[in-house]
Amino acid sequence: MSSERSSKALKVKQECGENVPVLSDNELMSLTVRELNLHLRGMSRDEIQKLKQRRRTLKNRGYAASCRVKRVSQREALELQKTELQREVERLGVENAGMRKELEGLGARLAALQRFARGLESGGGGNILATAPRLNTASVITIVKSPAQRGAQRDQEPS
Repeated sequence: MSSERSSKALKVKQECGENVPVLSDNELMSLTVRELNLHLRGMSRDEIQKLKQRRRTLKNRGYAASCRVKRVSQREALELQKTELQREVERLGVENAGMRKELEGLGARLAALQRFARGLESGGGGNILATAPRLNTASVITIVKSPAQRGAQRDQEPS
């Protein structure tokens, strides 16, 4: 590893016209701060500042690129989740419609039972009903009619 550092140091110390180190962008970004400081020895303040600014710019580009990748992947994950939730909402809507239809049927059945019970109470059932034992209509209504059904029945009644 020390031979690798010294070879990098030689490349930096080579002069190219204006005493600018010959470092590729990848090499400049891959140097640790300690290695960079070794390479900067003997350079003017202006050259050091330019090289460090170039390195910072390259690093920021890398960070920005990784943020873009992360943002795109998060967006894709959220869009997938959105699609799944839309399917779930559709499924629940269909289930809800089925339950409403079932509730309407139960409400109609309850109304028929209530009419039947009122008919028994009034005694207007003819000969067959006269011989039939009397039903306790209150208990029939209590068993059939739950609080949820009463609320649903109120919702369905025209205002």
